[in-house]
Amino acid sequence: MITYLGLCQDAIKTSGLFYKISLGTTFTLNENYMLFDEYDDTFIQPSAFLINNTLGYQFDERSALGVNLEYDWHSQQGFQFLPVHLSFKYNIIAKDDNLFVRGSYGRLIGINQNFRKGTLYKAGLGYQMFDANIKNSWLIGIDFSRKRFGIQQTEKLSSLSLFLEFMVF
Repeated sequence: MITYLGLCQDAIKTSGLFYKISLGTTFTLNENYMLFDEYDDTFIQPSAFLINNTLGYQFDERSALGVNLEYDWHSQQGFQFLPVHLSFKYNIIAKDDNLFVRGSYGRLIGINQNFRKGTLYKAGLGYQMFDANIKNSWLIGIDFSRKRFGIQQTEKLSSLSLFLEFMVF
């Protein structure tokens, strides 16, 4: 019986490589919104679309490090960004599901004149739900990000985004 319990515990993977795909959006308040307006506008509108790919390593049940390649399109401002950043995730609560905080720092790559160069800072809070095998998982949460770009990085864009991610472990 003790041998069986030991083998069962080894079956749950707590460290190793993972891949994660993420979709996100930021929201802004509609300044032209009027209650009971005939145009049926909404008070909150999406203002950016984000897609992120992460290849990372989970060290234990609490901490993970990832390299991220992301595409951000801010439709209202007409900005496009290609962030490449290093992220760290720490599970505050590591049980059947996890509550986590995370942060990132990286560069905005200017692959052509349509993409802004600069730096990216990111901090977030989220919830991770595992599948039945406790391998793959869904993550949902919010991220605050600040992008600095332009001449001597004097232009700034701060946003709060909602994300949904799928992680293969």
